[in-house]
Amino acid sequence: MLPEIGRDSFFLGAGADYAGARVVLVGAGLDATVCFRPGTREGPRAVRQFSQCLEEYSLYLDRDIREVPFCDLGDVNLPLGDVGEALREIERVATGILSDGKIPVLVGGEHLVTFAVLRAVFQRYPDVVVLHFDAHADLRDEYLGVKLSHATVMRRVVELLGPGRVFQFGVRSADRAEIAFARDHTRLFLYEVHRPLAAVYPEITGKKVYITLDVDVVEPAYAPGVGTPEPGGIDPDELLKAVYALRGLDVVGFDVVEINPLCDPGGLAPLLAAKVLREMVLILTGEGY
Repeated sequence: MLPEIGRDSFFLGAGADYAGARVVLVGAGLDATVCFRPGTREGPRAVRQFSQCLEEYSLYLDRDIREVPFCDLGDVNLPLGDVGEALREIERVATGILSDGKIPVLVGGEHLVTFAVLRAVFQRYPDVVVLHFDAHADLRDEYLGVKLSHATVMRRVVELLGPGRVFQFGVRSADRAEIAFARDHTRLFLYEVHRPLAAVYPEITGKKVYITLDVDVVEPAYAPGVGTPEPGGIDPDELLKAVYALRGLDVVGFDVVEINPLCDPGGLAPLLAAKVLREMVLILTGEGY
């Protein structure tokens, strides 16, 4: 597997026992197709750093992350300048984690990392459905002449899985062609997150579920450090309510992406991502797993 990073750089409360872990965190600092401002390669480092600001114990869930089967493997070693090879390396690592019967949790990095992880998940769970939280639809067929981009990632995911298996929440930015594509191929819920998630919960209960969270779904005032900020988003409370609503689902993978600490001197976005990750790890290692 991956070499360990420094022990002081591990995510909050993470153990070092890969063999005994149920959930495995991996950083994937891809920063190759971001079109507005670079810096997402620093996302995994910043999330680990700001996780140390949090308590290991969750008041919400009454559990301590130090007491759950969870480890942090460090970062995928990504080649510079070769997007295809970088995606293959992320997929290889995710495949190894899944083959060992564990749940991969990826920290990005730009949103394109989701496509690499889902290629691995799809091979193991071909009936998987995807919950996508994002300010942007990411359904363009190409962007700036490129098929593999953070702006096309969900289009590639739909092509991989087939229509009707991607549920999109909180979207408030798209072009007309993306909306037309979504009408026939995804379940698109504009602006809101928690209420539509509750509405579709009966449809996805009992299915294998992969969750991808682009932190820009949150209003930039609360999380300015993202790759492509978009005004008019949800607040952290609504995001956390959505996270807690995921309890009971058969989640087989999770990622949080587009964290850009270079644009966030106060660390608000990586801190929020770290809190979401703490809660997700506790949920994924809770009763029933």
